[in-house]
Amino acid sequence: MTTIQTLPLRPFAPLKTPSKPLLPKPSLFKITARANPPISGRKLRAAVVGGGPAGSSAAEVLARGGVETFLFERSPDAAKPCGGAIPLCMLDEFSIPPELIDRKVTHVKIISPSNLTVDFGKTQKPHEFISMLRREVLDSFLRSRAESTGATLVKSLVTNVELPSSPGAPYVVNYAIDGSRRTLAVDVVVGADGANSRVAKSINAGDYSCAIAFQERIKLPDYRMGYYQNLAEMYFGNDVSPDFYAWVFPKCDHVAVGTGTICSKKNIKLYQHGIRSRVMPKIEGGKVIKVEAHPIPEHPRPIRVRGRVALVGDAAGYVTKCSGEGIYFAAKSGRMCGEGIVRASEGGERMIEEEDLRREYLKEWDKKYIGTFRFLDVLQGVFYGSNAGREALVELCGDEYVQRMTFESYLYKKLADGNRWEDARMVTNTIGSFIRCKLLAK
Repeated sequence: MTTIQTLPLRPFAPLKTPSKPLLPKPSLFKITARANPPISGRKLRAAVVGGGPAGSSAAEVLARGGVETFLFERSPDAAKPCGGAIPLCMLDEFSIPPELIDRKVTHVKIISPSNLTVDFGKTQKPHEFISMLRREVLDSFLRSRAESTGATLVKSLVTNVELPSSPGAPYVVNYAIDGSRRTLAVDVVVGADGANSRVAKSINAGDYSCAIAFQERIKLPDYRMGYYQNLAEMYFGNDVSPDFYAWVFPKCDHVAVGTGTICSKKNIKLYQHGIRSRVMPKIEGGKVIKVEAHPIPEHPRPIRVRGRVALVGDAAGYVTKCSGEGIYFAAKSGRMCGEGIVRASEGGERMIEEEDLRREYLKEWDKKYIGTFRFLDVLQGVFYGSNAGREALVELCGDEYVQRMTFESYLYKKLADGNRWEDARMVTNTIGSFIRCKLLAK
């Protein structure tokens, strides 16, 4: 039998208090005076839809900051298909325990369409590495930490979000548990439910282009797994992707072999066959233990904040071009959004409005990162559109200055300090590479 459970907006149950504080530091919750009306007899109530890095990071901050928080996750045991690479700075910034890391990659090989191979890691310092994790392990840890701060985990599919019927009225989250329909009335909603976000649809946030990522997890014999002990590979060419790259990333006892494309999604299995053919001598004898596919957003959504609803992570479109990186930016956007809500609500004591979300979250995010997204978008258009461009890209990656600038920017998520003479030389080399590689492609 179908039942409807409606939770009133007032009064709310008292907030759970965590036994000890976690990141981020309390200084991040500096309170700024607001004109918003106070909430009487309860705390601000938030629904976070999606329990990946974006949603869990938002829920953790919200709950610790004084907001009554409900974290909805449809499939806690599932994992998004993902290379699983995270930058060095994320380990400290998000207090990721070392035991979660499957592999510390210190060597990266980049292979061009003509099989020109470049060792991309000549400028790495002894303490620097790229962490490789399994998403199911990372996501579970972040969700558990959010729960420990006071967030309530709801293992359920959110079907839709009903918009307020009048100013100041609640949002109503519709979800299902064991075949029963239920509702939850909240003040604010954070949409962290991925590329096919139901929250985004509920607020008419607009569409965006999506790529598809396809990945096989392949368990290798020990003698072959040793080759990938601390090595990751990136392959370029029309045979593995017409507009992206393919990868082989090491995990605990297997490798993730995958590819992605936006312009030819219907042929994704053909490109997966292509990357398997390219790496077959290295993975021969391996056994496929899991096959995964998932949409990946290609650019930020036209609308990321509307009313008292904010989108973060893949739901907002925060996946970079060129690298396809999304984990760090998902977690970072969730945290920044949560912090903004806590500040605007004065620790859950006041109601918030759309302008608060725009000022405290969206403007801060765009100021910090939108330039990076646009720059990488241009680079992908220049280098990924043809085999000639990909040959030029791989050739340029052999330059130590290019490697240093790239690795520092990736590992620490800030623009590396450049040198104008080296920059000028890099531009000259780029032009030269295009001239040579176009001839090579012909």
